[in-house]
Amino acid sequence: MEKTTQTSSSISYFATLKKRSVKGVVALISRSALQSLISFIGLFFLTFFLLPETFGVFYVVSAAVAFLNYFSDIGLGAALIQKKEEITREDLVTTFTIQQLVVLTLSLVALLLSGYIASFYRLSAPGTLLFQALVVSFFLSSLKTIPSILLERKLAFDRLVIPQILEVLVFYGVAVYGAWKGWELASFTYAVIFRGIVGLVSLYMIEPWMPSVSLHMNSAKQLLSFGVPFQLNSILALIKDDLFTLYLGRVLPFAQVGYIGWAKRWSEAPLRLIMDNVVRVTFPTYSRLQAHPEKLEKAINKAIFFLMLFIIPLSIGMLFLVNPFIELIPRYEKWLPAIPSFYLFVIASAIAGLSTPLINALNAIGKIGISLRFMVFWTAFIWIVTPLVIPFFGFHAVAGVAALMSTAIVAVIAVSRKYVRFSLKEQCLPAALASLPMGAFLYWAQGIFPPSIFSLILLILCGSFIYCMILLLFFRKKVMDEVNEIIRILQDKT
Repeated sequence: MEKTTQTSSSISYFATLKKRSVKGVVALISRSALQSLISFIGLFFLTFFLLPETFGVFYVVSAAVAFLNYFSDIGLGAALIQKKEEITREDLVTTFTIQQLVVLTLSLVALLLSGYIASFYRLSAPGTLLFQALVVSFFLSSLKTIPSILLERKLAFDRLVIPQILEVLVFYGVAVYGAWKGWELASFTYAVIFRGIVGLVSLYMIEPWMPSVSLHMNSAKQLLSFGVPFQLNSILALIKDDLFTLYLGRVLPFAQVGYIGWAKRWSEAPLRLIMDNVVRVTFPTYSRLQAHPEKLEKAINKAIFFLMLFIIPLSIGMLFLVNPFIELIPRYEKWLPAIPSFYLFVIASAIAGLSTPLINALNAIGKIGISLRFMVFWTAFIWIVTPLVIPFFGFHAVAGVAALMSTAIVAVIAVSRKYVRFSLKEQCLPAALASLPMGAFLYWAQGIFPPSIFSLILLILCGSFIYCMILLLFFRKKVMDEVNEIIRILQDKT
């Protein structure tokens, strides 16, 4: 009788976990669609009103402050999410205390060094003020860590995303208004401050938590055993991305850095909309399935299938539609020099849509050392190869190296198979094969239709129709089985 009760309890636990995970992904993606729509519209108007030089300064200064963020909690936030047991008040208070000690120290140092940083990057007074505003925003953001963790542990992403929507709405609303009024860099300065305040207040209204300062050594030791390696991974990602952007700000004109930033931001749009949200939900989900390899395999397969179902066609669509899009807006032609970099970044980001979920799964089951070694390789590759090829290919070398580095997906797949099971061919084949005729049509049709808004919309609709029809004709059972299971979970009222 006791065994039957345990089995029933186990089934109920997995059903609840599955339901919360699926609803979390759906909530994040649906709400993030609104968030991304606001971001895309805002980014479009910002790059419409602002010069590449101004956008380049913001890109570099943002990277400088992002450098601080990677040191803000020493990986304790991820450790709390990954922890198998229930988290305690001591865990939360210890994490908050350590984080605030680190954040306050970093913030004060950054503010004291702001004059030197401005001189090093030849920033104007508005650029210096923007840096200082981003530091203040960094401090405000650190206060949101514990409420965010509490929501993530409960997989309550439908509530967690509300402050994020408010933040992006406030940021782009203020920034676009300022750019329209001719405030230049000051538009970003006001935007980041208002964003920080609105995000902090709204999150505490949704998930109240009373901060306190205390240090519990047993809790700190347990959390740091996972948190430190995880944070080393994040720090390497920082060195690979944001710190390298700071390097580019010294060796390239700000206009060319602006081209790189434009190409990278737009090329990664599918990742930001879909993959980031899926990864955010699957990390705590995989963590709770560590001792159940069959259920973990099923969860990984579903994540890969749905990621590829959207990322592959979106990436191919962007490759063929970026030129017709730019041709519609005369003032947007200033970004034409960035198109080759955009193509290369799209390739790199599409492949990242597959490698990142696998790395995420390794982290969730505690194999943080493996992902750390991959990050060491990627970081070294970028820092060694890119400076060598920039003299030959100019700023396009940055995107070219990113595309070349993405071929390491072969090694990621080989290593991941040793620890987690997944069916790569079965999950990727439908999206890949259905995207090929869609891409062929877009390549042919963009040379036939004259550039206009109507033509662009028609291309998007026809391409989407071809993709969906190929899926339904050749992979109907696979697609419908997966979609129907998601529908059943969402309709389950238990």
